[in-house]
Amino acid sequence: MAESAARDRLVGSLRDCGVREGMTLLIHAALRATGLHADSLREALSEAVGPGGTLVTPAFTAENSDTSDAYRARVRGMTPEQAAAFRADMPAFDPASTPSQGMGRLAESIRTAPGAVRSTHPQTSFAAVGRRAQELLEDHFLTSHLGESSPLGALYRADAQVFMINVDFAVCTAFHLAEYRTKAPLRSYRCVVPLPDGGKEWTEYEDVQLDESDFSAIGAAFTWGVERNGQLGGTPARLFSIRAAVDHAVQWMTEKRP
Repeated sequence: MAESAARDRLVGSLRDCGVREGMTLLIHAALRATGLHADSLREALSEAVGPGGTLVTPAFTAENSDTSDAYRARVRGMTPEQAAAFRADMPAFDPASTPSQGMGRLAESIRTAPGAVRSTHPQTSFAAVGRRAQELLEDHFLTSHLGESSPLGALYRADAQVFMINVDFAVCTAFHLAEYRTKAPLRSYRCVVPLPDGGKEWTEYEDVQLDESDFSAIGAAFTWGVERNGQLGGTPARLFSIRAAVDHAVQWMTEKRP
């Protein structure tokens, strides 16, 4: 009874934040200081959006690379021999079992939920549960981390909502789609991927140079697109249109990025 009442209160709080049945939500959350349990929040979100809704979250694996800041942090302080051994032992990305890295407890709860779907990109995968999960995550090209041929592009076309809990615009993944639309420069990436025979190999490719250093400034100027500000677990929550966010970021980057 107490658990059911707590769930009802949490669903009510989500309703107060603007979450409605049938919504597709791209969720960013940091549960520290909220007092919220990841699985309980996922279940409440699923109830709030109902059987016609979908929950999506980044499930990134930045350390599955030797060209990322996350990888460099891991090998910092190692001798060249130690770093080479570490690289040789790195497992290939497996959508079914590789944990996300730095995405938070709610992201992992969604990734491991019964019936969850995950896109196949070895560095910037997404996880989802709900009616449109397979549809939104089925295409994720290697050379489109967060572009049109990624779940982020699919979420834009689906007119999804972004729901941010206890985080600010510095982590607003949607803004990255604007980098593709404003022809941001390219760079090389390398990551380790599985082979059909169970082995692994390193693959190198070019994609947009992702840069979130100005996302806080982009978000600070995004006053017209936020549909609802609220509170969840005593911390700020925002709900807004992904289309509004990306369109705003395109305009901002066009005017202010070199």
